[in-house]
Amino acid sequence: MEQENSEKQNLERTSGSQKTGLQVQSAGSKKEEYAIILDFLPYGYPLENKMMPLAQAIGLKNLTLLQLVPRRGMKFEVGQKVYIGDGKREEVQYILGRCPREKLTETSKMQLEEFITKIVGEEEARFVKFFNEAQPINTRLHQFELLPGFGKKHMRAILDAREEKPFDSFEEIRKRVHNVPDPKKAIEKRIIAELTEIQRQNLFII
Repeated sequence: MEQENSEKQNLERTSGSQKTGLQVQSAGSKKEEYAIILDFLPYGYPLENKMMPLAQAIGLKNLTLLQLVPRRGMKFEVGQKVYIGDGKREEVQYILGRCPREKLTETSKMQLEEFITKIVGEEEARFVKFFNEAQPINTRLHQFELLPGFGKKHMRAILDAREEKPFDSFEEIRKRVHNVPDPKKAIEKRIIAELTEIQRQNLFII
C-alpha cells in the first residue's frame, strides 16, 4: 500500500505540464496496465549520482511517458512490453513517475517515433474517431487546426464531409476531403510534438 501511494504521488507530482489541454482521445481513459520500454539505463542517468537502474517507457493506453524501476537483477530490452498494473509485476519493482520530456534519451526519442507510427496504424479506428468528433477550441480555433499542415480550408472541408457520413479510415478521409494532408502522418507528428515539446493545448496526451 505504501509503495502504491508513493507511485500515485509521483505520477501526480510530475503530471502538471501534460494534463493541460483537450485530450480528445483520453476522455474516460483508464490507468496504464502495460508499457513499452523505450530505453534501459542500467546505471541511471549519467549526470545524476543515483546509481539506480531505470527504464524510460510509454504506456499503451494513454501514451504516458514513464520511468520504471526494474526488480533486482532484471534487465529490460528496448521494445519489451512490461506489465505495470495493480496486480503482481514480474519485471517492474515500481513506477518512479512520469518521464520528463527533457530527460528522454536519444534512443528513447528514436523508439518513440517508431512506436507512435506503429500504434497509430494498429489502432486506426481510435484515431479516425478524432476526425469524427473533434470540436472547436474557441470561436477562432478548431482542434483540426492543431494538426500539422491543417488550416481552416481543411477544417471546413472535413466538417462538411463528416456531416454527410462519418469517416471509417484514414484512406477514406483522403479520398473524401480534397487536398487534405496525410491524416495518419499528421496524427503521428502531433502526438510526437505533445510528448516531446510543451504545447498550449493537447489533443492526445494526458
